[in-house]
Amino acid sequence: MRSPGTNLKSRLADPAILVAPGIYDGLTAAFAADAGFEAAYLSGASIAYTRFGRPDIGLVSMAEVADTLSAIRERVDLPILIDADTGYGNALNVQRTVRLFERLGANAIQLEDQTLPKRCGHLSDKTLVPAGEMAGKLLAAVEARQSPDTLIIARTDALAVEGFDAACARAERYLDVGADILFIEAPRTVEEIQTLADRFADRAPLMANMVEGGTTPLMGADELQRLGFSLVIFPGGLVRALAATAESYFASLRQHGSTAPFRDRMLDFAGLNARLGTPDLLAAGRRYAGDDGETGEADS
Repeated sequence: MRSPGTNLKSRLADPAILVAPGIYDGLTAAFAADAGFEAAYLSGASIAYTRFGRPDIGLVSMAEVADTLSAIRERVDLPILIDADTGYGNALNVQRTVRLFERLGANAIQLEDQTLPKRCGHLSDKTLVPAGEMAGKLLAAVEARQSPDTLIIARTDALAVEGFDAACARAERYLDVGADILFIEAPRTVEEIQTLADRFADRAPLMANMVEGGTTPLMGADELQRLGFSLVIFPGGLVRALAATAESYFASLRQHGSTAPFRDRMLDFAGLNARLGTPDLLAAGRRYAGDDGETGEADS
């Protein structure tokens, strides 16, 4: 049986675009897998939003992302693309990050060329490390991975800081040091998206980021595929959907003192347990129980 990493690498060679929804814990990973997605994107922004109730401004640490990845990998076999921000430091920090995330089951690791503290790619006032420094960090990442099936995603935020031509020049440099996937963040028009595809799509898988209300025009997977993109992520869409639902839920509960008016927008107790796999887990537990209901010991 092929590993999820091998599956991801071969899947990106397919002309059909890969759609990876954003996830942030075991529950959302399980729902993405059950919905039939072929990969998922562990969003650093979504971890910041949901775990800390804070924006994506570099507050999440490597250890916190690693802990989240470990819980997700225990729950699903789905290929996971992981947002590793800046690698949490210099080139040596990047190597430690890549080794750790790879051991925990990441199949693609995204690194970006912002300074610390980084910002969400669709926020203003971003700053960048020099292109040479970022190229060195990417080379360090490539050399640190244990398997060639672990893909390195090179993200540049230069378009908003240095302009379109500079962003393309950085992307060229990042390809030269061995990046597997290019992610040129926050193009502002369909024309810029088309130009990026024309320049790079035949040379490396191109990744697009769709952010509701962000800088980049929202486009569907089919349209991006026609342009030549291999991969599209929707990293924070789920959190924005859940945030709207949570606001409505709390307002209804506060008004009515009951969840009854909201029931048609909820899973009930049995429905949630069915999706969590509770009956299967309980059945598995009974296999190990002795006649008295306590866990039995194997014969020596």
